[in-house]
Amino acid sequence: MSADQSAGTQPGGGSMVRRILLGSQLRRLRESRGVTREDAGYSIRASESKISRMELGRVSFKERDVADLLTLYGVTEQAERDALLGLAREANVTGWWHSYGDVLPGWFQTYVGLEESASALSTFEVQFVHGLLQTEEYARGVVLLGQPNASQDEVARRVDLRMRRQKILAGDRCPGFTVVHDEAALRRPFGGRAAMRGQLERLLEMSDHPGVDLRVMPFARGGHAAESGAFTVLGFPESDLPDVVYLEQLTSALYIDKRDEVAQYVRVMDRLLADSLTPEATRDLLRSLLREL
Repeated sequence: MSADQSAGTQPGGGSMVRRILLGSQLRRLRESRGVTREDAGYSIRASESKISRMELGRVSFKERDVADLLTLYGVTEQAERDALLGLAREANVTGWWHSYGDVLPGWFQTYVGLEESASALSTFEVQFVHGLLQTEEYARGVVLLGQPNASQDEVARRVDLRMRRQKILAGDRCPGFTVVHDEAALRRPFGGRAAMRGQLERLLEMSDHPGVDLRVMPFARGGHAAESGAFTVLGFPESDLPDVVYLEQLTSALYIDKRDEVAQYVRVMDRLLADSLTPEATRDLLRSLLREL
């Protein structure tokens, strides 16, 4: 992808994705000129680790720093410089989720930005219904379990953030959303009987959504391919941006973008889809679970 293509308006192109795109292009330019990260950092009065974070899209960009790096890398054509500097400005646009910084850890802000920009989401959930499909009552139960000492205002903010994320499924840019829930996630109660009934009804409703492929991995299958637990694969409309695997931990997260490692998760997702219930059989199970409540 050329610099002017990446700087243009792209479907699903959010600031987080633009940041990663700019970082990857700066890395390629640096490597093509044989410049070390240390030398690049020296040119903008920064450390080698700062250059590394910039190239991974983990930090915001100063236009002056980008301009100085472009000069160092021999980018002199004005059109190319303007495109990349424009990309730097767009990459620094603050996403709506930053207003939830009081309840949103930095490592999860990255995920929300990627989720907002993705054209495809494939995920496997073990313990919870996926956040994009949760009702307010169910989400409140999940938040209270994880944050038992949180104030009412904090709980409300966390639930509101989750509801806000769900808008991507209602808009014109709804990504293709494939989700496999372990049956345990549907049987584990959160928020009480009424909340679980409402949650199962929501899942039945969303199973008919044209952009949602909802499956369940039943207990009857025994073991399954996702032996390491929950994960999400995010794909993007920008051909220059690789798929990313998101693995959430208690106090941090891992973002995997090495193609061979991502490919392993894609293969596991394919096996999960092959071994899980079909969408219609999933709806039958949801109806059965509703009758049990």
